[in-house]
Amino acid sequence: MSGFSPDWLALREPADHAARNPQVLAAVGSTFSERQSLSIIDLGCGAGSNLRGSYSVLPARQHWTLVDADSRLLSVARRKLAEWADEAQEQGEELVLRKDDKTLTVDFRQVDLTKDLEWVLGWQPDLVTAAALFDLASVRWLERFVASLVSMRLPLYTVLTYDGRESWEPAHPDDQRMLAAFNHHQHSDKGFGPAAGPEATEALAQAFRKSGTAVTVGESPWQLGADHVDLVRELAAGIAAAVTETGHVSPEAIAGWLEAKRGASVTIGHQDLWARPV
Repeated sequence: MSGFSPDWLALREPADHAARNPQVLAAVGSTFSERQSLSIIDLGCGAGSNLRGSYSVLPARQHWTLVDADSRLLSVARRKLAEWADEAQEQGEELVLRKDDKTLTVDFRQVDLTKDLEWVLGWQPDLVTAAALFDLASVRWLERFVASLVSMRLPLYTVLTYDGRESWEPAHPDDQRMLAAFNHHQHSDKGFGPAAGPEATEALAQAFRKSGTAVTVGESPWQLGADHVDLVRELAAGIAAAVTETGHVSPEAIAGWLEAKRGASVTIGHQDLWARPV
């Protein structure tokens, strides 16, 4: 799975960080509070936003392996992390960062998770994490993923999985029709087979609970208003493009809806999940 624009990822990062569920994040941090060091694998890392949103609650020494299928995004992640850190130093293929009171060693791996999932998890990290990823995967892949985590007794912290909810202000007569068509599109193949879309978090939670794994789920909605004009514009354009592909709404209706979203506010539903062996 690749093709995400670095510009889009940069635009959404502040909203992503603001939306994280603080109780779920605190639970993750509490689990590892007695540790001096931690190894983390970030699946579908994009430009490294998930590291920047998670590092502060984790131990003083962290080793991150950032995994993505897109080599371009891995290069962007390396550059942006070096710029973000208080200090950054290249050590061979790894990047050593100092940020606040933390030392983070980061390496970058180009991996196709449809083929090499078990190989990646076999690196046996202390924590597996991902952001805005699992709604793009199929239920079958998610069940395979959970089975692998459970067999290796690996915990998972995942954030910002789309849950199918959307509320615009001001409302428009075609909001529900556009949402239904968009959610239909979310079930199309994104590289992992027919996507779970808005049902992804529930699919993960059910698979974990069947195995006896402790699961915590919390809401993490985007709440976008006057301070997010560019993000709202790009979000609305992305929704319109997806709906156009479905053929469920006429081009004229889509254009009218898109025009009405200029200057609008919106809440987009997401969920965070923390699953750990007991």
